Amino acid sequence: MDTFDGYRRPDGRIGIRNIVAVVPLSVAVSAVATRIAREGPERAHATPHQLSADAPDATLEQTRRVLEGVATNPNVAGAVLVELGTERVDGEGIADAVAAAGRPVEILSVRECGGTAAAVETGVELVDDLAAETADARRESADVSELVLGVECGGSDATSGLAANPSVGNACDRLVDAGGTATFSETPEFIGAEHILAERCADSEVREKLLAYVDRREATAELMGADLRGAQPSPGNQEGGLTTIEEKSLGAISKGGTTPVQDIVPYGSDLPVGGGLVLMDTPGYDIESVTGKVAGGAQLVIFTTGRGSTTGNPIAPVIKVCGNPQTWDRMASNMDVNASTIVTGDDLEDVGERIYETVLETASGRPTAAEVRGLREFAINELQPNELGYFDGEGDGETVGSEEVSRS
Repeated sequence: MDTFDGYRRPDGRIGIRNIVAVVPLSVAVSAVATRIAREGPERAHATPHQLSADAPDATLEQTRRVLEGVATNPNVAGAVLVELGTERVDGEGIADAVAAAGRPVEILSVRECGGTAAAVETGVELVDDLAAETADARRESADVSELVLGVECGGSDATSGLAANPSVGNACDRLVDAGGTATFSETPEFIGAEHILAERCADSEVREKLLAYVDRREATAELMGADLRGAQPSPGNQEGGLTTIEEKSLGAISKGGTTPVQDIVPYGSDLPVGGGLVLMDTPGYDIESVTGKVAGGAQLVIFTTGRGSTTGNPIAPVIKVCGNPQTWDRMASNMDVNASTIVTGDDLEDVGERIYETVLETASGRPTAAEVRGLREFAINELQPNELGYFDGEGDGETVGSEEVSRS
């Protein structure tokens, strides 16, 4: 039975970091949140984002869902919610959800404080208090079935599909076999291989939902004048040796392993503990995609790259897996696992086992390269015009991101 050492939260979930999150409710106070975290204790991490204080209802609902999910992620010991004081996002509702999860929470209003300087001073005091209140948390042994592992790929090249992604998929299979949850996303990168994922779905309902999400992402791109299915990979992907969208997608989906797809959930929605392989509908933009999975409850993320990436996250540790020998040589200080040894003769199973062991070590407290270097990127996916109903005559698109997705 595989185990790791984590922090048991009052709601029963297990965290692998003991972070005090400083969560801005809008872009208007993102810089304030960042400064509070910078001047506060080391455990204080900010989640600055780009979304406005006043947006369409569907955007506000998605923003609320993501911010609530981030503030209640098992890695968060307590949270300070920072608001300007004019946001339409329901800050009180988010605070109630954090409190219901048994974590201490405070709301800081920049307007009520009297401006930025006073808000930063007060915010640092609040963060210091929360850090002291949660400092006595101690790690305890937990079964690996309580892990929710997010998987991402970025800066892909030919070695991603040959080495990094399949070996991470092997590690995902090990986790799922042990009763845990693995999740990958980036719905546009299913295109060309969605029929393969559909065949792996646990039932027809999941299959139809998966295909509907692919259809919607493709329709969104078409409204913007882009043909995802007929297009070539990005210039960087092409330079890395990828020649078609199908080739890229086949490599991308291999990072989820070989077990059945149990479900696909909306962006930033709850991921089940002990749920097997569960997909999430996200854009292909790495930082937004990672944020969605962390908001869904993923305690850690594996990020594969062939051309190189430095992406991290403020809430969940990000394990970098590199499949390109040359990139490994150049960027080893940013990487955690060298999967390029598959290219030079190592067995995929051996590398998969090495990645799985790194997952357990990271869950027990071993810092990743991104953590050591303070790399904490964060961004929330912004809904596109057709998702808001502007092009289909359905107003503000209240059901966007819900389970009410249907094929048309």
